[in-house]
Amino acid sequence: MKAAVITFPGSNCDRDLAVAFERAGFEVSRVWHKDTALPAGTDVVGVPGGFSYGDYLRCGAIAAQSPVAAAIRAHAARGGYVLGVCNGFQVLTEMRLLPGALMRNAGLKFLCKSVGLTACAESAFTDGYAQGQRVDLPIAHHDGNYTIDAEGLARLQGERLVAFRYTDTPNGSMDDIAGVLSANRRVLGMMPHPERAVDPAHGGTDGSALFARLMGGMALA
Repeated sequence: MKAAVITFPGSNCDRDLAVAFERAGFEVSRVWHKDTALPAGTDVVGVPGGFSYGDYLRCGAIAAQSPVAAAIRAHAARGGYVLGVCNGFQVLTEMRLLPGALMRNAGLKFLCKSVGLTACAESAFTDGYAQGQRVDLPIAHHDGNYTIDAEGLARLQGERLVAFRYTDTPNGSMDDIAGVLSANRRVLGMMPHPERAVDPAHGGTDGSALFARLMGGMALA
């Protein structure tokens, strides 16, 4: 399986994401934001955390208009997998690959700590966790308050597209939402960082199951 990890000016988790994919067995290519095509045979695109384009305008807004964005949209449109983490989640909402928006944290402060999550949906990303299983992953964001209109929230709930919920919401997100899936369950955006929890030396490995299960699920698809 092949993964492509995007780098924007201001990305700071692109290497971490590439390493997490590699540990799970993916062949990883690094893609610059000015590239207009993904490497041939790409199965999953990773959109990393950081501060793309300095978070000017809105977080992820400029990245969503970058040259590589059209290739990511086309990949998703043909059923390819996409994982956006933190700033990557913000980029995917700005690209309208996922619904909702990430607003300023309710406490108006940057948050950097480990948080508890529970897996809430079935997908190639989440099936490595039992439904309701608690996992602990780090967060590092200033604009992680997931917001969506009532109709959109009802759809996410009714179609079980909420991938992860916080056990104790740190940022004010509606319905404790920490991550959401696209309608076909092949695009995941999440604020916590699974790629920062794949090495015991970093304090935990709860993120490993996401990458391992994605590798296994895609191989069977």
